[in-house]
Amino acid sequence: MFDKDRWTEVYMALKSNKLRTFLTAFGVFWGIFMLIIMLGSGKGLENGVYYGMGDFATNSVFIWAQPTSKAYKGFKQGRRYHFNNDDTKAILDNVPEIKLLAPRIEARGGNANNNVVRGLKTGAFSILGDVPDVNKIDPVNMYDGRFLNDIDLLKNRKVAVIGKRVNEVLFEDDDAVGEYIKINGIFFQVIGVFHSMHSQGWGEWQDQCVFIPFTTLQKTYNYGTRVGHYSITSKDNYTASYVEDKVKALLKRRHKIHPDDERAIGSHNVEKEFIKINQLFMGISGLIWIVGIGTLMAGIIGVSNIMLFIVKKRTKEIGIQRAIGASPSMIISSVITESVVLTGLAGWIGLVVGVALLEMLSLAIEKSGGEQPMFTHPEVDFKLAIMALGILILSGILAGIIPAKRAVGIKPIDAIRDE
Repeated sequence: MFDKDRWTEVYMALKSNKLRTFLTAFGVFWGIFMLIIMLGSGKGLENGVYYGMGDFATNSVFIWAQPTSKAYKGFKQGRRYHFNNDDTKAILDNVPEIKLLAPRIEARGGNANNNVVRGLKTGAFSILGDVPDVNKIDPVNMYDGRFLNDIDLLKNRKVAVIGKRVNEVLFEDDDAVGEYIKINGIFFQVIGVFHSMHSQGWGEWQDQCVFIPFTTLQKTYNYGTRVGHYSITSKDNYTASYVEDKVKALLKRRHKIHPDDERAIGSHNVEKEFIKINQLFMGISGLIWIVGIGTLMAGIIGVSNIMLFIVKKRTKEIGIQRAIGASPSMIISSVITESVVLTGLAGWIGLVVGVALLEMLSLAIEKSGGEQPMFTHPEVDFKLAIMALGILILSGILAGIIPAKRAVGIKPIDAIRDE
């Protein structure tokens, strides 16, 4: 490995066939370059999709009441009902697999009219009654003040946490914390301002929301004990689907709903969506590796071909080496070294150029300003890069084995006579 003459011999052998060496090396370079670019692009797409989801709890499920679709125990089909505070207590008492339970209720009318007032400024925003745990299930970015806490709920405080858009409309981005806004004729003190961690539609809607304590909204809008919907997460050892089924069964019993009525309770299982997305990106990653390695193998075959050509051209030289005492292992190692050098050098250049291009693309996306919800931070994991380089070196060894066997298979006397 550290023999200077051997490296000189490798250099001269590759130099003597410049065009063939360049074209073969380019095949290897292109294979590793495309593999790195495709892996980075796949990761950029994955980052963009997950960025759009914010820090949503992946083990969460949302449940709400809908009209029944089957008659049951004297109740007609199409009956409307509502969840209530007693349901909340019953769920916590009977479903120990739940980690977080966050009831929510939205003020009637939604954002259909100018329901929030500050001085002469008004805005149409969604008013949501929430509990502190909702910010652990679907977190928002608090850039001023604080979120709701348990004391706010316990004392029915008239406090509000407003979205970025609400702040822009009512306060023109001035310091809103400590100021007052009027909701449904009642003054609320602003205790925090947030920015949604989601992108596009959901993020835009969330930035136009006003969060007030769940208990305060029930009293302000005379909702009594009504609950709009539940946000639920499961404990680590249980799936969200298991918790979803158990909660639905409990609520059906409490509200006298037919056990087979699938429409009476609506739900959205985020865990299932994340599993589908993960499977999608696993498929994309697998396809990228298949295409990338296929392209890489084409370059490796080219390396093997040029090594066969080099061995054939050096037949007499190999014969002389064998005649003066060179062992088969020395001939094999010499040929394999040339093969590894060619693939390793070309692959390393392809790896460096590919990573550099991804970094430049990532920097360009950041400097462009604005959000990139569908493609952001294209990158290649360091372990994957090392794996790709390892595959390349192994391929270089394999590419040199056939030419090396051919070299040692030549009889010294026949090699010397070769013209």
